[in-house]
Amino acid sequence: MTMVSYSEAIRQAMTDCMKQDPDVFLMGEDIGVYGGAFGVSRGMLAQFGPERVINTPLSEGSFVGMAIGAALTGGRPIVEIMFMDFITLAVDQLVNQAAKLHYVYGKQARCPLVIRAVGGAGRNYGPTHSQNLEAWFCHTPGLKVVAPSSVEDAYTMMQEAIYDDNPVIFLEHKLLYPIKEDCILKPGKTKLAGSKRLQKGGDITIVSYSYMTYEARAAVQILQKQGISVDLIDLRTLHPLDETIILESVKNTGKVLIVAEEPRSCGISAEISSRIFEQVYDYIDAPVHRLTLPDVPISASPSLEKAAMPDRAAIVRAVHELCSK
Repeated sequence: MTMVSYSEAIRQAMTDCMKQDPDVFLMGEDIGVYGGAFGVSRGMLAQFGPERVINTPLSEGSFVGMAIGAALTGGRPIVEIMFMDFITLAVDQLVNQAAKLHYVYGKQARCPLVIRAVGGAGRNYGPTHSQNLEAWFCHTPGLKVVAPSSVEDAYTMMQEAIYDDNPVIFLEHKLLYPIKEDCILKPGKTKLAGSKRLQKGGDITIVSYSYMTYEARAAVQILQKQGISVDLIDLRTLHPLDETIILESVKNTGKVLIVAEEPRSCGISAEISSRIFEQVYDYIDAPVHRLTLPDVPISASPSLEKAAMPDRAAIVRAVHELCSK
């Protein structure tokens, strides 16, 4: 086993798939010589050439549309959206075209498309370079949305997304890129993974995804030393949502904290909360607690950004509050 970073795992997954399948290619802004805004595709241009690592103009709507056309005619494009904020410029292509093709053609058309959307705050990039817009796409039938939090899952789920025959939004949080884990990366084709229990416990359930799972794991270690046993669930796939393990956990603990780096209103945390109330209400000992961003844009001010983002300290405080009820 070797130490591998989150960004290296994504690059390795793309590289392995491109070696195995000549129909897989990568496109996006500054992904060639520069290697992408965060260096994820560094070295891939030299390895695969400009026909398979394609630099695009600053026109998300245009190159996402091109990728959909390529997917419909046999390609397996991977598209990097440099900042998820600018996926808004390709919403028509994704929501009104890619998401609908499987259905309007009676399941006869395939659109194997991966959209790598780089999101999240924590780098002081301000309100238009720090958003997580996953809830928009989870509201769209026909799109799968995944958000791996670990290095191993980033590698495995990128391969799964590439070989899925329908469009997948692959969320990459900026703060996860440098994080390293000791793991073995094994190429292979499997179905997209659902929710996963990272820690078994009986006092409270914590549900999270993406970078918030990293913070939750740190909080769990603190809480363990304080005598609180946490059942930690990492969603991994946001749409379709794998709710089974969440509901089973809440039945056992009776208390749940949902942690998500998203605005409070109308998001993933609200959907999970609703399903818990609908299906396991009789097992709940305390109201479902959500820890999210406030309903305001992310500030470029480091202090204001830090105040808005949930972190391990906020998770520990929220757990103590819930467990005291």
